Parts: sequence; structure tokens; C-alpha cells
Amino acid sequence: MTDRSTSPVWHPFTQHAVQGEMPTIVRGEGAWLEGADGRRIFDAIASWWVVTHGHCHPQIMAAIKAQADRLDQVIFAGFTHPPAEELARLLVDMTPPELSYVFFSDSGSTSVEVGLKMALGYWRHSGEPRRRILALEGAYHGDTIGGMSVGERGIFNAPYEPLLFDVSRLPFPHAGREQDTLAALEKACRDEAVAALIVEPLILGAGGMLIYPPWVLTEMARICAAHGVLLIADEVMTGWGRTGTLFACEQAGVAPDIACYSKGLTGGSLPLAVTLCRAEIFDAHYSQDRRKTFFHSSSYTANPIACAAALANVRIWQSEPVLERTAALAAAQTRGLDRFRDDRRFTNARQIGTIAALDLVVGDAGYLADIGPRLYARFLARGLLLRPLGNTIYLMPPYCSTADEIAAVYDAIGEVAGEV
Repeated sequence: MTDRSTSPVWHPFTQHAVQGEMPTIVRGEGAWLEGADGRRIFDAIASWWVVTHGHCHPQIMAAIKAQADRLDQVIFAGFTHPPAEELARLLVDMTPPELSYVFFSDSGSTSVEVGLKMALGYWRHSGEPRRRILALEGAYHGDTIGGMSVGERGIFNAPYEPLLFDVSRLPFPHAGREQDTLAALEKACRDEAVAALIVEPLILGAGGMLIYPPWVLTEMARICAAHGVLLIADEVMTGWGRTGTLFACEQAGVAPDIACYSKGLTGGSLPLAVTLCRAEIFDAHYSQDRRKTFFHSSSYTANPIACAAALANVRIWQSEPVLERTAALAAAQTRGLDRFRDDRRFTNARQIGTIAALDLVVGDAGYLADIGPRLYARFLARGLLLRPLGNTIYLMPPYCSTADEIAAVYDAIGEVAGEV
């Protein structure tokens, strides 16, 4: 029976029947959140991986306030505005030269949806009947219909199975089994009319923070190119410095045909996403025949205030030593992980750039393991926002986090592991 005396808000990824009281957050600054009761909470997961430079970064906040006084919103079909135009040009300059066009949307899921539709539209308008999409086992690409379809099937999307389209899945390139993935990709490209391969470059996010080496991504891109298969890089989580470079594909020397960016695009301040593509994909939709129009939009496409926030984020990257900060954060993460590499309570300590993860050894592993909520509650009681993926504890903090703050998080991890 629902308790109607509580809040009417239905929260994401939340089972309200077992959820305890939720802290009310009223303020954020740097790597910290402040509750209505005055309690401070260290945001060790960057509020679902979005906050890069820190909460309420002054430069980004100033850009938002200034733009709000000029233009709040305008339809983006048949109109344009300066923040979107400037941001698009800067993104084209910052990404591989092969990526020539920028399509705006408003979340990571929709940027993936756009990428999939671009790929399928490209083949249809090119006169080739390619419809098959390839994806990695264990992947997560969002909660829209296309995003769920190319993501791992399971608890996240089982009720919605009738809505999802079929895709071919490649085994995740676990250490020592990378060639199995590449062989499966080669066979699929040879045997099926493959339109595109979509991957989270170098690390699966919600799939368990599983990491694979850059050379595998390089080989996947080579195989796709050899068979004319489009490569879609879902850099929603991996972009904007998370893996140690501005974009993860840089480490593999890969220029995808389509790239999806969101989360850190505005520094984590406002929802905005972009999907970049090669000129050939745009050109396949460019026609006097209006039936070849790219039929996708949202009401708030390229919202001017969100674009202004993204412009401020880009200027921070251009004017400040952000990669030096991410390197320092990565070093602090390494020191923290080193404490537990020989600790039998943990296994599979791993890291890429600013992202670190390790698995607590328990009898029931997996996303729905009972240990997850117990860990979450104990961390929160210590003033830490850590949201384990089942028995997988991971850290993805803002880049302004100090070495002492990171060390304190690892202190808590050791303490909590001893308690549970």
C-alpha cells in the first residue's frame, strides 16, 4: 500500500517500498553537497557522473545568469542562436577533424538515440539495406527505447521487452579474451548487413565499471572501417576528462563516425547533449527530397542557457590546467586503490583516469545484491555519496577533489567493509 502522506515525487532507479528517508539537498559547492539540516556530503560520484569542475562553478554560473537575461528559449527548427553556433564550432575544433556536424539534444540517452537514428538513416538514404546494430554484452546506453535496445537485457529493461528491437551482441573483451570479441565482430560484419557498432569506449559504466585496453578499441574501429560499418562512440560518461584524456577515443587513436557527448558537457550544471557525425552522414540526409529529413527533435533542442553553460565549460578547458587536475586526482585514486590490492575482502581493483572501482567479495554479487543498499546507507551516514553497483564500489568524483578528501573516502571504504 502506497503511503500518500509522503512526497508525490517518483524518483529514478529508486524502489520506494524499501527506500529510507531521502536527504534534502539545498546547496552545492566544489565537491560538496549541503543538506537542509546543514550536513555536508562529499559527492564521490559527481552526482551521477555529471559534475566535472565542481558544483556551482563560478564561471559556469555567471554564464547561465548572463544568458538568462538575454534569451531563455527559442525553437531550434528554422531558427538558431549565438551560443549554439559558437558551441558547435568549438566542439568541431576539439574533436577529431572527421566529425563535422553537431546535432543537439538534452540527455545522454537521447544523444545515443540520435546516433542510432543517424546511422540507420544514413544506410536507408544511401540505398543499402543495412539495419543490424552491434553492441557489447553488459553495455548500458540509456533508458530510451533505442538506448535500452542496444543495452544489456535484464532487470533494467525486462518489463519493456516488447518495445525493444533485436541487436547482435559481442562478448565483452575481458583480459585474455580480447580476441574473442574481435573475432565475433569480424564474423558479424562479414555475415550480417551491419549498420553500426555502438560502444562505450574503454570502460562500461553501469555495466560494472569494466575496463578494456585502448588497442581493443583501435582494432574494433579497424574492423568496422574494413567492412564499411559505422562506429558509434558513446562518450556520454567517458568524455570530458573522465578517462584521463579529453575524450576516451583519443587513447585509441580512433575517430568514430558518430560520437555522443553529454554529462560533463555543461560541467554538470544543466542538461544538454550533442551527437557529432561525419559529413557523409549529414550529406545522406541533405536532399531536395524532404522525405530524407532527419526527423528528430525535442522541444528544448539547443536551449540557449544550457549552451551558454557548455560554452563556459569549454572555456574552462581552454584556459585552465584541467588535465593536470585530472592527473592529480587519478594519482590520488591510485594511492587509495593500492591499499586494497592485497586485501582479501576485495577483488579486481581497477582504474582508468579519474575513475576507480573495486569489488567487495560477497556471496551474492550483481546489481541487485543486498550488499549495495547496505553499503550506500553506511557511506551516507559518514557524509559520503557513494552509490555502489551491487558489490562494486566505485569513485568518480569532481576534478576539484583534494588528495585528503580522496584519502578520507578510501578510509571509509576500509571501515565500512569491516563492518559489513
